Amino acid sequence: MVPERIQETDEVYLLSAESAYTVKVRNELMDVKHLEHVNKDGLEQWTPVLKAAFPLTEADVEFVLTALGVAAPKTAPHTSTPTEFVDWLARTSPDVLAVGVHKRRERFTLRGCMAELTDVHTSDASTRTLALESEDATRVIAAVHGLGLDDRPNVSFPRGLKTLVGFGAGRYAVIDVGTNSVKFHIGERNRDGVWRKVVDRAEITRLGEGLDATGRLNPEPIERTISAIAAMADEAKRDGAKTIAAVGTAGLRLAPNAEDLVEGVRARCGVSIEIISGEEEGRLAYLAARAGLPLPPGSLVVFDSGGGSSQFTFGHGDEVDERFSVNVGAVRFTEQYGLDGVVGEQRLATALEAITADLGELQSRSSPDGLVGMGGTATNLAAVKHGLATYDPDVVHGTVLYLADIDQQIELFRTRSVDERRAIVGLQPRRADIILAGACIVRTVTVMLGRESLTISDRGLRHGVLIDRFG
Repeated sequence: MVPERIQETDEVYLLSAESAYTVKVRNELMDVKHLEHVNKDGLEQWTPVLKAAFPLTEADVEFVLTALGVAAPKTAPHTSTPTEFVDWLARTSPDVLAVGVHKRRERFTLRGCMAELTDVHTSDASTRTLALESEDATRVIAAVHGLGLDDRPNVSFPRGLKTLVGFGAGRYAVIDVGTNSVKFHIGERNRDGVWRKVVDRAEITRLGEGLDATGRLNPEPIERTISAIAAMADEAKRDGAKTIAAVGTAGLRLAPNAEDLVEGVRARCGVSIEIISGEEEGRLAYLAARAGLPLPPGSLVVFDSGGGSSQFTFGHGDEVDERFSVNVGAVRFTEQYGLDGVVGEQRLATALEAITADLGELQSRSSPDGLVGMGGTATNLAAVKHGLATYDPDVVHGTVLYLADIDQQIELFRTRSVDERRAIVGLQPRRADIILAGACIVRTVTVMLGRESLTISDRGLRHGVLIDRFG
């Protein structure tokens, strides 16, 4: 599409921590807009409230400072040029940041809306934005939907600029120590409360290896896990995380020598691991799911099938009604029923019966309006469904898995050796031995709750900890 107009400008935005105004200098004018209203769909209505030439009057200076949330001085400075004003403000107001921005704007008429595609450049960063404007809110919604942008964040330019330049941002790290893997997340939260992912990955350490047979955490898995956590803690510090929160789940709850790992981590890198209950794990997972998915109103069940246990949280909307943990995990059932290679139909049926029996807590439950699956098994099933050679959390997040999808994958896994499973596109190679057991657990939960499908969340316990502990 050929743009109707192309325009390039150099502007200076004045950013403050708390402000419902857009304050900038453009074309030698002080330009201030006020956020008047945000409707139920998140569309924002902005109104121009000041466009003043330099030198600014004393009243203009006072108005700008008020808009930025800065205490007005008794005597306004004499600032004959924009540069003088910006320099003065930078010297006297440490809570205000001046950011020079170069914009290249292409304007179109799109689906009845004014559309402006803008390349944005600061001295250290760049991005591209799309603005859609119309007095008719329904036209804007229709245009967003027609462009396939429903899942993109809708933010004002100053808010987006704050994120781009890291103004007011704080980084925090979470380490989730599970039975099968250690998950690591660094999130950056700006003063508007919006979280941005900095790092999000997992390392399979098999902390629970042999736990079912010996009843204890074994030395080699402990050492592998300590080394992984120490490396993550070092990375978090290098990346500027203010605080590291670490939580331990089923494997540490069950093992009588869990303190060997906790003390080992503390001695190696100074990180303290909090062993949380199954109920708390479920609450935090529910919080993460609610924050990350558009879910139907009504009843909701969120579950996370891990290596050593499965956590369930039942709720309505934002309210949690019930939380519990069941010792049903992929590592234990893999070891008990030999599900780490080619599996006959009878042995598979026996394993499914045992999983159903151990999930007796779900018997006679009402079918929820929504069912969300979290954790490594669920996300790997989604990645296999999409054939993702490279894992893409944005594709996985929100994927709907039907029973037919799960049954197809169970058949795929049970007829292949571990080495053959590792060749399956979308399956994390180090999860190849336990994926069949995990898929059986996911299937059983879905059936027992009377659902034909579930929605996959790429968010997990670590995201819930981030929101809960750091806002």
